[in-house]
Amino acid sequence: MTTPTRIRTRPHTDTRARILEAARRELGRDPDCTLADIAEAAGVARRTVYVHFTGRAALVEGLAADAAEAVRLASEATRVPSRDAATALARFVLTLWPAADRYRVLVNLARQDLGAHRVAEVLAPARTAVAGILAQGQQQGVFHTTVPPGPLSRALEAYLLSLLETADSNTWTDDGPTAATTALIAAGVTNARATSTVRRLHTTT
Repeated sequence: MTTPTRIRTRPHTDTRARILEAARRELGRDPDCTLADIAEAAGVARRTVYVHFTGRAALVEGLAADAAEAVRLASEATRVPSRDAATALARFVLTLWPAADRYRVLVNLARQDLGAHRVAEVLAPARTAVAGILAQGQQQGVFHTTVPPGPLSRALEAYLLSLLETADSNTWTDDGPTAATTALIAAGVTNARATSTVRRLHTTT
């Protein structure tokens, strides 16, 4: 009796990941770059790109899927209950920021390639998590109550996405602490408390 042949899929997976990484870099550099540019950056033939992706739309969707998983993992990692909503919000931004920074190319591609519905799907876990934190903070008197949690969450999201766009233009860089601090201040936390909260979290991670 012959032994069944094991199918090895890792090289295939590694090539796909290399193409996505090249796409992330090249589309960040030039949103109008071609698949040939991406193939060259990935060190593969153009036809190899088509083995994994049917075209530009599928390639961008691959990046969106990776980003969605990163957002989901970051949201789950910060799901641990916290007595202090300011700490919870700061921890969330600090945890999510590296993934957001990595996939900030999608901010520029959102309107052109993804559409509002897909963007909403990618950000859904983060939106739910932040709205919950804001509701808790409003009940605690930590955040201002002028705007309900849902709209306030979307306002903070727009603010943080604008920071990502600024970082992409090389006019501002941050590894998370400044973004977390200003997010707290925008939510209604005092400057002093926001700064001390983020500093405490950032120095212990």
